[in-house]
Amino acid sequence: MKRFWKDVSIADGEVALDGRPVRTPGRVALRLPTAALAEAVAEEWRAVGERVDPRAMPLTGLANAAIDRIAPAPQGYAETLARYGESDLLCYRAELPPELVERQAAAWDPPLAWAMRRYDAHFKIATGIIHVAQPPATLARLHEAVAALDAWTITGLTPPVTVTGSLVLGLALVEGAMDAESVWHAARIDDDWQVERWGEDELATRTTEAHRAEFDAAVRFLAALRG
Repeated sequence: MKRFWKDVSIADGEVALDGRPVRTPGRVALRLPTAALAEAVAEEWRAVGERVDPRAMPLTGLANAAIDRIAPAPQGYAETLARYGESDLLCYRAELPPELVERQAAAWDPPLAWAMRRYDAHFKIATGIIHVAQPPATLARLHEAVAALDAWTITGLTPPVTVTGSLVLGLALVEGAMDAESVWHAARIDDDWQVERWGEDELATRTTEAHRAEFDAAVRFLAALRG
């Protein structure tokens, strides 16, 4: 789609192009819950060049998802996200070498300890990749934590969880128990170890860059939700 507008404005939380409200793909008004998020989305529309590139408008995409997909059925999405707690990245540790074991413990033990305190939950730790079942009570409490969030926060939580493979890290980010850089570093422990040992892989690097962009957009989205 070519750019057809000159002015981008905000009124009552809705972004408008030349006075006409922007609508989601589902034809619902793009109304944002906070002034900060409305301004951030409006800035993406102001920055559009000759043609619209959705890849350059991640906050608009997240807002569309919140309105069209997640708000109509938030509990279904909460349940999907909560399943990441069944195989959380932080619960699967290396046996060797000792340096990697130490790095994982240093980065992963603190957020697990936080989650145990915060949700009165217990996590089983495994070595290797063989699945270990988490206690039903733990999974129930993690599900309750996600289900208590509103649709907009669930939207912002989704990329950090899916990109990192850790519900615990995602919840720690949303609740302010960890900052974004600490979460990203924790999620990259294994990958960074491989890069140190074997060097960069072009395909893996491109994938990492795409994941980082998705992660960063979600971080900005969540920050704007808080105003």
